Amino acid sequence: MLSAVEAILLSVATSEAMLGVLGNSFIVFVNCMDWVRNKKLPKVGFILIGLATSRIFTIWLIMLDAYAKVFFLNMAMSSNLRECLSYMWVIVNHLSVWFATSLSIFYFLKIANFSHYIFLWLKRRSNKVFVFLLGYLIITWLASFPLAIKLIEDVKIHHSNTSWLIQLENRALFINYAFANTGVISFFLIALTACFLLIMSLWRHHRRMQSNVSEFRDLNTEAHVKAMKVLFSFIILFILYFVGVFIETLCLFLKENKLLFIFGFTMSSMYPCCHSYILILTNSQLKQASVRTLQGLKYCET
Repeated sequence: MLSAVEAILLSVATSEAMLGVLGNSFIVFVNCMDWVRNKKLPKVGFILIGLATSRIFTIWLIMLDAYAKVFFLNMAMSSNLRECLSYMWVIVNHLSVWFATSLSIFYFLKIANFSHYIFLWLKRRSNKVFVFLLGYLIITWLASFPLAIKLIEDVKIHHSNTSWLIQLENRALFINYAFANTGVISFFLIALTACFLLIMSLWRHHRRMQSNVSEFRDLNTEAHVKAMKVLFSFIILFILYFVGVFIETLCLFLKENKLLFIFGFTMSSMYPCCHSYILILTNSQLKQASVRTLQGLKYCET
């Protein structure tokens, strides 16, 4: 039986998850319709479709895993469901973080302005950068699966034993978990680095624009400030997602701690939900489509 706080947090997390599915489905729909209409798919459209689709699967996996652990913990840990979810999680989580990293690098190479020769070299070879990232994704998948299988078996064997919590096997499980997520962690760090560098570039440009007195400067300054706010919100949500997933994983080692687990579920659900709506509000195509949709719904009601 859940306490009042646990029930409230679970309701909030479930609402976030459902809104996330709705927002990401809208992104997929709009970009697919644009693809059909124009008979071509730009790189950013491909990244947005892939990111939104992988997030939809991520949300359903997080929610299924959370409800299984909250209401059917013993069955979830001992049945094949745990194994199936873990294998799917390795694929989907890597893919979701890879698309988020690709989007960060895409905007970094497109918008940032640095004179350093490494940046200019990467900007001229942006397609090769994405091919390299794709190759690295495949390598991390191949490296993560054997470690994930070992981790699943260790958790299965030791979950029913209360004495193992005070043994050194805890440390071994944490090490295996860290190695199994090396790819995700490296993509996460690459995305954060790209975002911070882009913020630095925008801030430098913003400072330069402040020295020019004109109406055009005011419009440009507002656009740059808005872009920096979007990037900061992405970084915060991305960090919260990883903290939430870490808390959920940590609860494998802490029995009967549903409140902490549900809190982690709430944190991890914020990123795929909130960031999808940030993308809709900051992307002109998605924003126009959302306005038309809301107008259509308002017309239908009247």
